[in-house]
Amino acid sequence: MLEVSNIDLHYGAAQALRGISLTAEPGKVTCVLGRNGVGKTSLLRAIVGQHPVSKGNITLGGSDITRLSTVQRARSGIAFVPQGREIFPLLTVEENLETGFAPLPRDQRSVPDDVFSLFPVLNSMLKRRGGDLSGGQQQQLAIGRALVMRPKLLLLDEPTEGIQPSIIKDIGRAISYLRSLKDMAIVLVEQYLDFAQELGDRLVVMDRGAIVYACDKDTMDEGALKRALAI
Repeated sequence: MLEVSNIDLHYGAAQALRGISLTAEPGKVTCVLGRNGVGKTSLLRAIVGQHPVSKGNITLGGSDITRLSTVQRARSGIAFVPQGREIFPLLTVEENLETGFAPLPRDQRSVPDDVFSLFPVLNSMLKRRGGDLSGGQQQQLAIGRALVMRPKLLLLDEPTEGIQPSIIKDIGRAISYLRSLKDMAIVLVEQYLDFAQELGDRLVVMDRGAIVYACDKDTMDEGALKRALAI
């Protein structure tokens, strides 16, 4: 389980996160909502270790990872699908997937069958360059690359942004399947409320670097949720 406890994050003199606390449990999807610029991506960067927090701590599976490097966090089981996908355009699909091997011991360096069962198009395009894929196919590749790492915690930063509706449905089905395995915690940053409500077991709304509303799916007050999003 991921536990983020009262973290602050600064970019120089600017404060991006203010007292953020949240949890993400295996077999559940925690959705983080909010307008552009409220700190959602900064939260993921703090969790993955791309930017150090200035206060608070982060634990994964009971172990404090607050001061670990990004490489150490990857080895501990954190996989990150960034906004904009960030695949390697000149590498083939197969080579892009194999970049996920880096934090794994040698005996685990294979692409799990789930990657191709969730995203069959990747199997048919293994020898094509990543830059030749459509935006939606690149998003599937980015998620597949993360799954190659066999993560305990999967962080997804707006995976539906700029994606055609048919692939959004494929991504939704993939997230639902991964949740059903019960061995992975998922944090999903999302702008589309319908997508978040469909998938999220817990919904968190951010504004100005702070959490302004949080609820479990079964206790959600839709009016309060929408008011928080309108702040």
